[in-house]
Amino acid sequence: MGIINVTPDSFSDGGLHLQADAAINHALLLASQGADILDIGGESTRPGAVSISTTEELSRVIPVIQGIRDAGCELPISIDTIKPEVARKAIEAGATIINDISGLALGPELALIAAEHNASLIIMHSKGTPQIMQINPYYQDIVQEIASFLGEKAHIAKECGVKDIILDIGIGFGKTVVHNWQLLSSLSTFATLGYPLMLGISRKSFIGKSLLIDTPVDRDLSTALLHAMLLNSKMHILRVHNVNLMSQMRVLYSLLEQNRDKKGENYDE
Repeated sequence: MGIINVTPDSFSDGGLHLQADAAINHALLLASQGADILDIGGESTRPGAVSISTTEELSRVIPVIQGIRDAGCELPISIDTIKPEVARKAIEAGATIINDISGLALGPELALIAAEHNASLIIMHSKGTPQIMQINPYYQDIVQEIASFLGEKAHIAKECGVKDIILDIGIGFGKTVVHNWQLLSSLSTFATLGYPLMLGISRKSFIGKSLLIDTPVDRDLSTALLHAMLLNSKMHILRVHNVNLMSQMRVLYSLLEQNRDKKGENYDE
């Protein structure tokens, strides 16, 4: 999943794709580099981000979704929003997935919209809003608490009629660096919930703090290395900024997998 932030204040690429033309061109570039899904977001959810109005968010994302479709790109488009009206209008413009970082915390309306339009729904765990989520987050048992939360919300979405549900543990959303590492080392627990899993670690601050890399874009190689270590952890969707690098990783991994059963056989170069 390639990330297109149509925002002035996202932590990694804020302002780079704020204008519709720039965002559309970036989306088409990510598609050409091997993205399978395009994720469009018009409101920053970085720690401390200030929320914007529905009108402002719509003005940012709808022209981009329409432009991607007008350019002939048929990849699935995900709308990253917590606002029902934005989700509904994005689907009408051509989106096919709702990416809800609130995890239905604001009620079941996004699930009902997904069901009505036969759209997929991504349910992410977040502890609090972006304004407060990184202020001393605390869990008694983070793995079990988040697994319970996601299982409960998936059940609600299913009861609403959503057919395609994806779960996201919400790395960096109300978690300390230690929390994030605990979650990544326990991915098998979340796989037992029985739903596809999405992982969003790209360029995030826990990587920077762990490796002392201050600039988000300089965390791309570390992001790819960590993804490579987690490819056997039943992840279904990797949400990333640098699609080109991740596509290379996927090709190399695929070549290794194809040749695991060919040991001892001779092949020409």
